Amino acid sequence: MTAQVPPDIAAELQRLLAHSHSPYSGVRVAAAVEDAAGRVHYGVNVENAAYPEGVCAEASAISAMVTQGQRAIARVWVASSLPALIWPCGGCRQKIFELSRDGCEIVSVAEDGATEAHPIETLLPLGFRLSTRA
Repeated sequence: MTAQVPPDIAAELQRLLAHSHSPYSGVRVAAAVEDAAGRVHYGVNVENAAYPEGVCAEASAISAMVTQGQRAIARVWVASSLPALIWPCGGCRQKIFELSRDGCEIVSVAEDGATEAHPIETLLPLGFRLSTRA
């Protein structure tokens, strides 16, 4: 399904792609996470020489949200330097699922402005939580 992306968030995602540290994959990713209070937190991917130890943009944005004392994700937007739509990796899907509200919308924003959205439950069917959300 297509989704509307607020122009300020779309512009900030595009601006933040330049801040990505992605010397190994060459793929720049930026993410925005909206918390339950409506505040938006941003992050970019940060790779390092111990390649699997990098940080995804979604995880970076979630960390920024949690650092600000929030624990409930309402929506996630993700954009990259690739021309097509991208989606969170499996690990980030789990992170989003654990902190999200039911039906949390994940919105992918392509370079040309095209969008597609899916609820986290579609991207991570039968997701795992240790307990109910706070």
